[in-house]
Amino acid sequence: MTDTTAPAPAAEPEAPARAPITRLWAYARQHLRLLLIGGALSFAGGIVGLVQPLIAMDVIDTLAANESLTRPLLYLSAVVVVGGALSALGPYLMQIAGQDVVLTVRKQLIGRLVRLQVAEVDRLKPGDLVSRLTSDTNLLRTVASTTVIGGVTDSFMILGGIGLMAWLDPVLFGTTMAMVAMVTVMMLFIMPRIQNATVDSQKALGDMGSLLERIFSAFRTVKASGAEDHEIARLDRAATTARDKGVKASFWEALAGVAAFMPVNIAFLLVLGVGGARVASGAMEVGTLIGFLLLLFYLMGPISGLVASLSQLQTGLAAIHRVEEVANLDSEAAQDEPRATVAAGPARVVFEDVTFRYAEDLPFVHHGVTFASSGRGLTALVGPSGAGKTTVFSLIERFYPATTGSVSVDGIDVRDWPLEDLRGVIGYVEQDAPVLDGTLRENLVMANQHASEAEIEDVVKTARLTELVEKLPDGLESRIGYRGTTLSGGERQRVAIARALLRKPRLLLLDEATSQLDAANEASLKQVMLDAAEFTNVLVVAHRLSTVTSADQIVVFDAGVVRAVGTHAELVEKDDLYRDLAASQLLTAA
Repeated sequence: MTDTTAPAPAAEPEAPARAPITRLWAYARQHLRLLLIGGALSFAGGIVGLVQPLIAMDVIDTLAANESLTRPLLYLSAVVVVGGALSALGPYLMQIAGQDVVLTVRKQLIGRLVRLQVAEVDRLKPGDLVSRLTSDTNLLRTVASTTVIGGVTDSFMILGGIGLMAWLDPVLFGTTMAMVAMVTVMMLFIMPRIQNATVDSQKALGDMGSLLERIFSAFRTVKASGAEDHEIARLDRAATTARDKGVKASFWEALAGVAAFMPVNIAFLLVLGVGGARVASGAMEVGTLIGFLLLLFYLMGPISGLVASLSQLQTGLAAIHRVEEVANLDSEAAQDEPRATVAAGPARVVFEDVTFRYAEDLPFVHHGVTFASSGRGLTALVGPSGAGKTTVFSLIERFYPATTGSVSVDGIDVRDWPLEDLRGVIGYVEQDAPVLDGTLRENLVMANQHASEAEIEDVVKTARLTELVEKLPDGLESRIGYRGTTLSGGERQRVAIARALLRKPRLLLLDEATSQLDAANEASLKQVMLDAAEFTNVLVVAHRLSTVTSADQIVVFDAGVVRAVGTHAELVEKDDLYRDLAASQLLTAA
């Protein structure tokens, strides 16, 4: 187990400073040309559609005059065909633009997520972050393409239809506008509630994903503990919550549809009644009434589209809200600063009166740690669990900043190193020796993509991986499964050590590197460490003192302070805690 205090649970990220609609425009304008072309074609299709009621009026007038219907029917057929083609091509182009917008957002989000500070990832839910990259960004596709452009197009269609209505008959136009005003008021009330409900729904989905990720990250432990039913119950509750939030969002979306169609249907009946009375009184031609009714019927499509666009817009704004929350998280900038002057040979590490805690409301892990590891050789960090040993590596790698004091490498404070340069001189083997899904070769060359075959063969031999490579069906090209499930714990550690050595580090950090090895392999890896210490600076955290009895110096940690420094023989002689640790592991007489 790690010997550091766990970070506090995350608070919800703050809302982005810029309005979501502003961010939507920022994403969409990068593909504005395709969006405008698609929107223009859709708009043209809508204009052509508006002509259909007028042609229908002409058909009625032609019938009343007992004239040939050939001309108006040809016009009507042409309008239907052209309008259909335009209405199909326009949305297709906008869908392409929508996919491009999603790609742009995902690339930006991927870059941001992968460069998050370790502290942020430690306190967040990975499943929720994955949800933001997948389901939340997918919601933007429709919004960034058909929703905005389609909403504008539908708005113009409605305005054009209203204009034609006003031209055909002012009385019926006034009746219709009363219903339009009713729709507007109801939409202003409903739309914000759709956005809030969608935010809650997406968050619930993210929480469910986090719970599932939690189970898969410790799948064997869950099964071995007989905890399946308990975890299933937790997931069921999360799924139920997600369902309830989704139902709430669906309720407001359905209400928006009702709020749009009820007034329109009422308007249709009123127009039919008022218009029929006006036709009966001779104040209005029957063709005008039919044309007005056809216009009203035709406008049901744009009104429906506009309501759907507004609903989808609220959904998209909710998604942008969640995507943009990631922008408020602390991240590590890509290297854009001058490279530091990097010395040759082993790197020197110095801690000077370092204090550290993970958060202001948590206790200190380090209380004035001071020690130095000077160039070539092996330095071991030992002490009880929770003494702060592993935290030393996190501060050197700049995963976390020291609260006070100074951590320096080659005489330069790690805060002044460009990150790429700092981590470029370090090889790091974590306590649990993580192995990624992929081939054995991909895992080995992760930190040195340009390693030669000779270099790979050399580290395979050094880390005692030759037998593993030979027994795998495809050697280095064999896939080793999610989290290295096809490897033993000791094999995973040797892979991690080989990966670190392939980096040719000037500073090698090994956190419990031999904890899962048998006696024979421990002796081999101990020799690997000693060999590496001949040409580089090796720092190792060790609970098994047998691994480090021949270290050049041993730093004894206790409750966040350095209590003693010396060789094994010196510490057995002068330090009670170290003597007790050695005796408990049968390295000295009790």
